Amino acid sequence: MMALHILPAAALASALTIFGGVVAPGPDDAPTEAELAYADAPYGVDAMVTGPTSKSFRQQQRVNGCDAAKWPDIPLACFPE
Repeated sequence: MMALHILPAAALASALTIFGGVVAPGPDDAPTEAELAYADAPYGVDAMVTGPTSKSFRQQQRVNGCDAAKWPDIPLACFPE
């Protein structure tokens, strides 16, 4: 009875090993704008501004969804100039 459970699991594991790369997308080699702007920060840059900011900059951050952005997909508009 155990063999009936082991065989499908082994077949599934083999199929995932063989065909796993076909289903999963590969890494994107094109760097984002933020990666290009901050190339010296390989682990990302926190776009959270801790100092005083203008009302227009805070509005710009809200419009660009900066609070939900994750590295490296952070719009440059999230960073102060």
